[in-house]
Amino acid sequence: MLAPLQILDQLKLRVVEQLGTLPLRADGASTGMVSLLLALPRAPAGAPQLAGPQFQFLHPQRQELRAGYGCAAQWDAEGSDRLERLGSIAEALRPHWHRSDPDETGLDAFAMLGFAAGAELSPQVEDHLPNAILWIPQVGLCVRDGEAALVLSATLPTTPETLAAQWVAALEQLVPELYRPQTGPLMPAALERDFAEPDFDAWSALIDRALLRIRAGELEKVVLSRRVDVDGPRDFDIGRLLGALSCLFPSCQIINIRRNGKSFVAATPERLLTRNGPTLEVDAVAGTAARAETAERDAELARALAVSDKNLREHRFVIDAVREALADCCEDIVVASEPRLMQLSNAQHLWSPIRAVPRAGINLFQLADRLHPTPATNGHPRERSREWLRRAEPFVRGWYTGAAGFVEPDLTGELWVLLRCARVCGTRAELYAGAGIVDGSDAATEWDETEAKLKAMLTALQYA
Repeated sequence: MLAPLQILDQLKLRVVEQLGTLPLRADGASTGMVSLLLALPRAPAGAPQLAGPQFQFLHPQRQELRAGYGCAAQWDAEGSDRLERLGSIAEALRPHWHRSDPDETGLDAFAMLGFAAGAELSPQVEDHLPNAILWIPQVGLCVRDGEAALVLSATLPTTPETLAAQWVAALEQLVPELYRPQTGPLMPAALERDFAEPDFDAWSALIDRALLRIRAGELEKVVLSRRVDVDGPRDFDIGRLLGALSCLFPSCQIINIRRNGKSFVAATPERLLTRNGPTLEVDAVAGTAARAETAERDAELARALAVSDKNLREHRFVIDAVREALADCCEDIVVASEPRLMQLSNAQHLWSPIRAVPRAGINLFQLADRLHPTPATNGHPRERSREWLRRAEPFVRGWYTGAAGFVEPDLTGELWVLLRCARVCGTRAELYAGAGIVDGSDAATEWDETEAKLKAMLTALQYA
């Protein structure tokens, strides 16, 4: 088995060998992006935490990982046409993103696409992320189906000498860290809640206001959110936090987006979409019950969830909204006859996977714009709920209930709704959770649901 430094030496040699095969014209006339994929001899256990901007998407159960370090190219957008503009950039780049895969890994280059819950022009002061971003990393790490590769990317025009210097320096920073033993959890630490909005009284009043609008026929469902700030006795270790979330929630997508010294971390069960070849897959997740300590009680809660009129109505809103969003851009929309049960360690949800075939010319960015926000995070009807929440909620959500994921050069990819998440910096973390309000909702029950959702991140933070 090769040692990390031996792997580094081999990769550096491969970079020098392959530079002559890349489309780098001496006159500097080449434009677009160039990416070089180099196979790794074995898959790393995870994505190391390095200085500088980086992102990570890990699905433990599927053993799939994509991570990015540094920035080869980036485009930001804001406003109601943010995804349309980023999609136009990606479409224009598509024929000019040159990729070389000399080791025949079968993998591909990728960019990160992410965006906030709303298209407001002014982000919160504490936000470390733009409203929407398309980000091609200088070095990508991809693990899938047992194959692992590094993806080195750069903007054209450039020269072989410049590329060699940039890519070798990036490899020297990353590769020695790839195969270091993973750090285990620390002893659990007590976390202090030092800020929350709304408190229970304000939460109850918000729900009363929402139910008035629902009973008046203006809304059918609205999703209310809470923010809780905690302080720990030590700086939170992001690597340990991601490891804890992976152990606690192996069926979730574990996400970390770090820029400007802050990390946005999520362990989300809800996929916004997967576009893979001609097929589109969407998750409808809505309707929640707690988990229990005994198998008998847990099964009782699951059975009650499956027949709950309130939860089934909440779930149906999401399915109907997805159908409506896709009706004029997709064919063969298929939904299971009844929802399945998605069981996580802290909650169980009603879940209906939806499949469709997008029509020619419909790209991932357009699909995301049509689907987001779903009634699972916003409400129904969509625009009325969004406008009511903009006025009623006591804080701006930022990237909470936004979406993030990866996009490949052919505009296939996967996006996940940003739930069970926190903004983390030093000893502080800001956590978010929400609950869907429909006719029949009760303030205490919905509060307990958000507490269960907050517990996902709170538990992991204790071990970080």
